[in-house]
Amino acid sequence: MTTRIDARFKALRDEDRAALVTFVMAGDPDLATSLEILKSLPKAGADVIELGMPFTDPMADGPSIQAAGLRALKAGTTLNKTLQLVREFRADDAKTPLVLMGYYNPIYVHGVPAFLAEAKAAGVDGLIVVDLPAEEDDELCVPARAAGLNFIRLATPTTDDKRLPKVLENTSGFVYYVSLTGITGAALVDYSSVSEAVARIKRHTPLPIAVGFGVKTAANAEAIAKYADGVVVGTALVDALAASLDGGNRAGPRTVDAVAELVADLATGVRKARTGAVERDKPFSLKATFGALARLWS
Repeated sequence: MTTRIDARFKALRDEDRAALVTFVMAGDPDLATSLEILKSLPKAGADVIELGMPFTDPMADGPSIQAAGLRALKAGTTLNKTLQLVREFRADDAKTPLVLMGYYNPIYVHGVPAFLAEAKAAGVDGLIVVDLPAEEDDELCVPARAAGLNFIRLATPTTDDKRLPKVLENTSGFVYYVSLTGITGAALVDYSSVSEAVARIKRHTPLPIAVGFGVKTAANAEAIAKYADGVVVGTALVDALAASLDGGNRAGPRTVDAVAELVADLATGVRKARTGAVERDKPFSLKATFGALARLWS
């Protein structure tokens, strides 16, 4: 079965460019604003959306995403309301791939069969559950794939060639390469290591490799998009949202625009990364192609 994620990465591969994968927290700073932000992302240039499921004990998240989760929980966001956000997003957008990202506890409490059925019906395309190791695939990963959802695994700089096949065994959709050790929001400074890591993972899998952690600017996104199939941005977007809030952590007049404008800037960087991707909307011209070749050979 081909999911929206599979179709989107294939289309982008045909365009010879990387995907921009954007993360936002469901319900941050409130459910209504969160829906507006979700709807703005594809228009601004996001190719895949990761939607965080707020949780009280987000062990892999840095301060910014932890704060976003707390704002969402304070606003009354639950797993059921997160799924309702997806349903409302899907009312206007049937194409953009959407991945739920979070921790296993809320899913376990909800009940795995019920969660998977409701997520699929709502329009979810994949899951990233950061605290379930590959040894526990029967718990959620295998049932998710049987339900028609991609299950996306994380690989890190410490995932060596001995461990990698186990991590990739039931992975689908794409591989999320965490480009540094630590929590979300840390800074990446060595882009050469990304190239080497992507090449190493690709020796083990045909799946697209999306790289995240440390991407804050269009220049960062451009640097990673030269090597990876996708660029994941989360903390920078959450920080842009947080900076737009008032003193009571309520949405301000520029909250939606603050996120959308940064996404548009990041999308520009991603599209600049590879030859042929800058003028992606320009129609193909055989005459122009031969003209360009003639100029090169003259």
